[in-house]
Amino acid sequence: MSIELTDDPAAFLDAAADHLAADPVLTTVIASVTARMAREEPGRYTDLPYRWWALARDDDGAVTGVAMRTAPFAPHPAYVLPMPDDDAVALARLLHERGERLGGVNGALPTARVLAEETARLSRGAVSVHEHLRLHELGELLMPPAPAGRLRLATEADGELCLAWFLAFEAAAAEQAGRTGVHGLGESFTLEDMLVRIRDEVIWLWEDERGEPMHLTGANLPANGVTRIGPVYTPREQRGRGYASRAVAEISQSYVDRDVRCCLFTDQANPVSNRVYEAIGYRPVTDMVNQVIG
Repeated sequence: MSIELTDDPAAFLDAAADHLAADPVLTTVIASVTARMAREEPGRYTDLPYRWWALARDDDGAVTGVAMRTAPFAPHPAYVLPMPDDDAVALARLLHERGERLGGVNGALPTARVLAEETARLSRGAVSVHEHLRLHELGELLMPPAPAGRLRLATEADGELCLAWFLAFEAAAAEQAGRTGVHGLGESFTLEDMLVRIRDEVIWLWEDERGEPMHLTGANLPANGVTRIGPVYTPREQRGRGYASRAVAEISQSYVDRDVRCCLFTDQANPVSNRVYEAIGYRPVTDMVNQVIG
């Protein structure tokens, strides 16, 4: 058993290709984020305080698990997928030995919990759960009724509005879940980031009959034949009109028509989003967690 670290996203994708492709829904975050970082301009993200990808290997050299630390927001949590408990413990010890302070661990249970608890033991800290998440995959799509208006791709002229709504999403989702505090993604997301997504055609707006934007849904470029839908945001005064249900369903259908599988995350404490996605055909895959180590 061994743990390998690399700061090269392309090298990681080469080494982990078979492992990521074996369960592309479960590995969607690491696959899509790493692919984006590998294709973006040289120097982008290299100023992060921590930037690595990890591969756990068995005695025969086969990859048994993966993790990354690429989050551009404090406390720069690691993101981990299932691996043997001994490998998660070994990763925590490797990071500790090289003097790296790991302030949070997100990802699949139970591995994320094992990594966080061993990290806390080594640093004499404590683990607290910020958010319980659930990964869903689309089964049979059930198209809901369409509200007035239409779905369209966002354009660069929509950039400022899309950025504002993208940044508002986290606080709105936390409020619906009865949770306080945010993880800080908005601190690092810029207008240029939004424009890149708009050019990639992964941001949509629902506009009403007058052409006024009412709702935003985003997605991620497919990796290994899987796209991840989100964020999904409707301003408070426009909620309850069916925009989110119909937008997510139409976008999902567009990917299904291209033989791309669809998945998304929900906050387990948010009854609104869980109900909406279940009604259009999304089914639970696995539970995940966001944790802070203090």
